[in-house]
Amino acid sequence: MRYYIIIPTYNEEKFISLTLQSLVEQTVLPSKLIVVNDNSTDKTAEIVSEFACNYPFISLVNKKSDAIHMPGSKVIQAFQEGEKHIDEAYDIIVKIDADLIFSANYFETIINHFQSDEKIGMVGGFCYIEKNGEWILENLTDKDHIRGALKAYRKETFKQIGGLKVQMGWDTVDELLCKFYNWKVITDESLHVKHLKPTGASYTKAARYKQGEAFYTLGYGLFITAIASLKLAMRKGKPLLFLDYLKGFWKAKRENKNMLVTTAQAKFVRKYRWKKMKEKLF
Repeated sequence: MRYYIIIPTYNEEKFISLTLQSLVEQTVLPSKLIVVNDNSTDKTAEIVSEFACNYPFISLVNKKSDAIHMPGSKVIQAFQEGEKHIDEAYDIIVKIDADLIFSANYFETIINHFQSDEKIGMVGGFCYIEKNGEWILENLTDKDHIRGALKAYRKETFKQIGGLKVQMGWDTVDELLCKFYNWKVITDESLHVKHLKPTGASYTKAARYKQGEAFYTLGYGLFITAIASLKLAMRKGKPLLFLDYLKGFWKAKRENKNMLVTTAQAKFVRKYRWKKMKEKLF
C-alpha cells in the first residue's frame, strides 16, 4: 500500500531533522512526504531542503500565516496546504507532527493493519515523552484514541469523513465520524513513538478556551462536556483548566458556533459517549 505523509511545521529546527531521519529509515518508505513550513522564522526550511536534496520523495512547501499557535486551526490549515501538492495515487494518508521519532518498522506495521481488514479506517501508535531519563506514555487520552500527532487514514475513510476540520476537536471528530460510517479505529500499543515536545507546550491562554468550544462543536452537550473537561484537566494535572473548558463551552454556545457534526451525527456522538462512560462505570 502506498502512503503519503504531510507534516505541518512551525519553528521546528530543534526536532524536524530527527523526525525526518526516522522517516527515511522506515522499512517501508513513504511514496511522498510533504513538509509544510508555516511561516517559520528559524532554520526549519533549510533543514527540510537538505533532506529533500537527498531523498526525492521529500518536498518542502512554504506557507504564510499568523504565527500564533492556536490548536486545530493553524496546524490543519497547513495540512490542507500540503494536500494541494499530492495526487490521488495513495492508499493511506498520514498527518504527523514535526517533533516525533518513529521506530523503523512503524509504517510497515501500520500498513499490515490496514491490509488485515478492509474495514479498518484509521490506525496509530502511542506517544511517549521523556521524564527523569525515562520514556513514559503521554497519558492524555484513552487508549482507544489515536493522538492528533500521528494519524493514518485509509484513503476511502479520509474522503468519506470529509478530510480534517480546521478547528480544535478535529482529532476527535475524525474518529467519531469513522465510527458513524462504520469504520474501525485501531490503536497498536506495540508502536511507541517518542514525542519530543509535550502537547500544549506552546499554547496561549486563549487556546485553553478552545477545548470547551471543541466539546460544544462536537455536539457533546453540557453534561458530557463537564465530565470530559474534568477528566482532561485532571490528566493534565491542572484542575483549574476544568473552569476554562466550561467557559469555552458556554462562550461557543452563546455565539452559536458552527458545529463540526450534523444533527444526526451529534446524536450518534452523544449516544456513543454515554455508552463509553457506562462501560467504564459498570
